[in-house]
Parts: sequence; C-alpha cells; structure tokens
Amino acid sequence: MYAISLGEDGAELRPLEPWQAEEFLAHIDRGREFIAQHVPLADLVTDLASSRAYLQSYADRTLADTGRIHGIWWNGALVGGIVIPAMDLARGTAEVGCWLEPSAAGRGLVTRAARLVIDWAVEQRGIHRVEWHVSSENEPSIAVARRLGMTRDGVLRESYPYRGKRQDIEIWSVLAPEWRAAAEARRTTHGER
Repeated sequence: MYAISLGEDGAELRPLEPWQAEEFLAHIDRGREFIAQHVPLADLVTDLASSRAYLQSYADRTLADTGRIHGIWWNGALVGGIVIPAMDLARGTAEVGCWLEPSAAGRGLVTRAARLVIDWAVEQRGIHRVEWHVSSENEPSIAVARRLGMTRDGVLRESYPYRGKRQDIEIWSVLAPEWRAAAEARRTTHGER
C-alpha cells in the first residue's frame, strides 16, 4: 500500500480498502455526530458489515475506474477522507467530497488531501471539470472549496432530503486550465511541488 505525505505534521493520504473496515468503523464511530451534521456517511456506516460494504462499493468503483476513496491519517489514526463518488472519463468530469472527525478539524488536512486527489484527477486521468457538492449550511466544506480555487456555479434549492429536512446543495467547480494556473501560482509563490 502507498502513503502520500500531506506535510510536516505527519499526516498521510492512503487508499481505503475493504480489509480496513474495522478501522473505518471505529473512525466513523469517533466522529459520528460531527460527520452526520452534513454528510450521510455516518448514517450509512453503522456496523462492521455496512463498513465493509461501503468500502467494497468504492473498491468496485476503483476497479471500474469510476470513483476512489482515500483516508486521511494523522498521528497514526484514520481521521477523515477524500472521496471521488463519481468520475466519468468520457465526459471528463469528476465529483470530489470529504469528511473529517472533530479531532482533526482546522488543520488544513482536507484541503491538502483534496489538492492531491484533484491534481491526480486532472493530470493523470484527464479530468476537465471537478465538482464539489456541499450543503449550503456546511461552512467548513464551502471554505475548502474556496481554498481549492473553485467557483460557486449555483445552488440546487431543497434538492436533497437529509434527516427530515430538505437541503440546498451548492455546486462548486474548478476547470483543468484554472487548476493548472493555480498550481503554477502556488509553485511560484510558495515553492510547492
């Protein structure tokens, strides 16, 4: 298995696979209420069988080249993740999302991890448009979309029922030329690779 460093704080991005279902469930249990504020993942992964099934669904998407799931480890513990729930190579589109448990919030882990995943999608897989779908009430995730240089395309009003309330979903996106220009600006300004 590979691990990609997310910086000097020891954080890493690694693939999440079905054999890690127990660790994944423990992570979701630690952050369940925090995650569940905006992300249905906490309602989908409730026991070992559902944890394994969720990770298997992404193993199947990886095999079909239509999605991916990666975990964020910090101080040796799984604390969050970045997911590509949909990737259409023929159309050149992908959606990226995230979740995080509260112990790891506010450290820039999601932004750093998402940057790596988006860079892979654009540069390695030829994706032209990357989307970020987020509840209008999820300010931390909206802030990540902004830090990633995404543009708010619009709002799908009351488009998603979640926990008894219809959610407004914002669609943010970045196009490959914009992504490359921002990456070049970061390299020039901050000496990033």
